[in-house]
Amino acid sequence: MTKIDIISGFLGAGKTTLIKKLLSEAFTGEQVVLIENEFGEIGIDGGFLKESGIEIREMNSGCICCSLVGDFGKSLREVVDTYHPDRILIEPSGVGKLSDVIKAVQDVQGEIDARLNSFSTVVDVTKCRIYRKNFGEFFSNQIEYAGAVILSRTDKAKPEKVEESVALLRELNDKAPFITTPIAQLAGSKILETMESGKSLEEELLDEIICPECGHHHEHGECCGHDHDHEDHGHKHHHGHEDHDHEDHDHEDHGHEHHHGHEDHDHDDCCGHDHHHHHDHEGHHHADDVFTSWGRETIHTYTKDQIADILKTLEEDSAYGNVLRAKGMVAGTDGEWIYFDMVPEEHEVRAGAPEYTGRICVIGAELNEEKLAELFGLA
Repeated sequence: MTKIDIISGFLGAGKTTLIKKLLSEAFTGEQVVLIENEFGEIGIDGGFLKESGIEIREMNSGCICCSLVGDFGKSLREVVDTYHPDRILIEPSGVGKLSDVIKAVQDVQGEIDARLNSFSTVVDVTKCRIYRKNFGEFFSNQIEYAGAVILSRTDKAKPEKVEESVALLRELNDKAPFITTPIAQLAGSKILETMESGKSLEEELLDEIICPECGHHHEHGECCGHDHDHEDHGHKHHHGHEDHDHEDHDHEDHGHEHHHGHEDHDHDDCCGHDHHHHHDHEGHHHADDVFTSWGRETIHTYTKDQIADILKTLEEDSAYGNVLRAKGMVAGTDGEWIYFDMVPEEHEVRAGAPEYTGRICVIGAELNEEKLAELFGLA
């Protein structure tokens, strides 16, 4: 079945640069068809793409938001029936609404052997404020409906400008992953992975500590006698997995504080063991019956020594709360990326591959979010 990926963004945002990188690094060995509808700029990059052996179906149907849908279904059917490609890239008009393109694909995908795979928006980090002011609803729509937001020019803009733009864009979309690392520093496969199903660091942590036997979170050593990771705490967390649906694109949360309550399991849940033992003899809840997680996305840079000192502080100083797990990937001041992982009385700091943005997550009880932000230099 053909995968359909939509890459939106205003003219000059950096869509062509991104597409070239994906073609050379992420889509190698695939037959790819690019559908362009550059409003007033038909086939602007046709030369390069034809040289790469990419078939192009150029549509001169005017403004995408008012006349694309009729031609679009026919064009998409033609492409799938003629080329049977592995992947179709749709590069819509910069002045169109991303929601219209998503709906146009969904309206026709039931009739063809293709499915909507991802929908991303490329944004020039230096032009966010002026574009939002000048293009209003069209700009906001492209951000609001994006499954991933890819920021360009982050290597040329000042850090304060990047942070200001991220904050502005987060007002429009607080769920999707934001790629802030310059795409030249990222592998094409990492960009595609983020476009397709970016997960919050919190969810990655919870995935790591889930019981493989029954699918629930348990206390250390609980459930069937299996020895599970000691950072697991008997909690089941529910998150929306990205389903690429126009009306219900429930993306995972990235970089925001989350609060989770305890969920009791049924008596016979998981191998017949009774999991209702999270109370003391007087019937009071233990302090760790309700956990919170604090998470941030950041472009802040650190040294390995700084991260090691932060983790040591979290282990030793109860003023930050009862920290049960901390994990993150952040940019290093020397250009390398720093990965860290902490459980009580044990932590690891190492070098790793560039991530799409810096991500930090702390899980524990009675966390002091203000002090955590100060400790990581993000207050």
